[in-house]
Amino acid sequence: MVKRIILALLACGAVWAAPPNIVYINADDLGVMDVGFNNPKYNTPNIDRLRAEGMLFTDAYAPAANCAPSRACVMSGQYGPRHGVYTVGNSDRGNAKTRKIVPIRNTEHLDPGIMTMADALKAGGYKTIHLGKWHAGDDPRQQGFDVNIGGNGSGSPTGGYFTPFKGGTMTEYNAKYPAGTHRVDIFADEAIKFMRENRDQPMFVHMAYYSVHSKLEPVPEFVGKYKDKGVHAVYASMIEKMDQGIGRILDEIEALGLKNNTLVLFTSDNGGIRKTSSQKPYRSGKGSYFEGGIREPMVVRWPGKVAPNSTCRVPVIGIDFFPTFLDAAGLPMPASKILDGVSLLPLLTQSGPIAERTLFWHFPIYLQAYAGIDDDSHDALFRTRPGSALRQGQWKLHEYFEDGRLELYDLGSDLGERSNVADRYPEKAQELHRLLEKWRAEMNAPVPTEPNPQYDPQAQAKSKKNK
Repeated sequence: MVKRIILALLACGAVWAAPPNIVYINADDLGVMDVGFNNPKYNTPNIDRLRAEGMLFTDAYAPAANCAPSRACVMSGQYGPRHGVYTVGNSDRGNAKTRKIVPIRNTEHLDPGIMTMADALKAGGYKTIHLGKWHAGDDPRQQGFDVNIGGNGSGSPTGGYFTPFKGGTMTEYNAKYPAGTHRVDIFADEAIKFMRENRDQPMFVHMAYYSVHSKLEPVPEFVGKYKDKGVHAVYASMIEKMDQGIGRILDEIEALGLKNNTLVLFTSDNGGIRKTSSQKPYRSGKGSYFEGGIREPMVVRWPGKVAPNSTCRVPVIGIDFFPTFLDAAGLPMPASKILDGVSLLPLLTQSGPIAERTLFWHFPIYLQAYAGIDDDSHDALFRTRPGSALRQGQWKLHEYFEDGRLELYDLGSDLGERSNVADRYPEKAQELHRLLEKWRAEMNAPVPTEPNPQYDPQAQAKSKKNK
């Protein structure tokens, strides 16, 4: 009921005479070091085009270190404790005998009653389409989208990347496309069709690629060029294929005469998988709350509003997208809904700063390590153990609930988070810890404290030794 009232109010709000189209491109499991403008070993000319024509955010963060919670936060504009989506699936992952406490129960998907950015934009007169990975519910059409191409509750590309798809929501395209057609090409076709049909009204296009989520599948026309480049050739071929699809969408925007009135934001949902692609100088990767698991590539293009080849070093986070898109569209912020992010429009237009703030992460769950792989985390058993983290300025604080351990890193001199300086700067560590506790209290964030009766210290020691 509250959601319906809010949407009705938004629908009555005044908008600009020509509200911009908004194209939000979200890659899956793409690390910050997996795009050409950060790593020339990857060929991403169209993503690099966005960077050259727009603003690069050097310190952009996902609101969570893996898929479902990150998407739930971005779409709702809210931190995890407000909706309870903390991980993918169950929260008690990993060997039970090596978990010291009982984690908080996870909510798998965003409640359809929670207003999404698509709900708000649709109520404000936008025609909305989702393409690709949703993972925030069973059907994007129940969460603000007029059109859904391939999105459901699945977190992986069910049926594979190429036709004929062997299951999942994309099987309807098996009869429409020849064998060997890539998902990226289908998404480009459908996005182009949608833009052509709705060019005379404001559009919100959520292009949420499954690329480069596993299972990795080589793209034949690209994979060969990477065999001697020092990167995972199959992975690199998938990145280039995604970039090709992005290029087709960008070209169509220009062909339709819509470039100057279209805001394009490109980013990823979490860090890259370290076993596939090193994120150095950042530590670890997907599933970890070290920088390699949450720092993202992010560029925004909006001709006439965003200066080309500009750079912003202010830390930003995915929950900022909801208020940013509404602000860009000239739509009012929903009075009865809490938005934890802020509009980035002052940064994008270089019209002024945003208020100094602290960014937070809360993960009261366990996430097991990849089998036989060094995730460059604290131990070989888990990418994530229950805890919280924050970033304030140059400082990054981690707190772990199993033992109350605090780790403080100075990102100004230690991007790799290798030197814990909590003992060197105890006052700063305690100051930030108090801030973290205050934030958790305001969020009513659950903290697990119940001892796990299955925990066996000997089993944990043996597992560590065997790893």
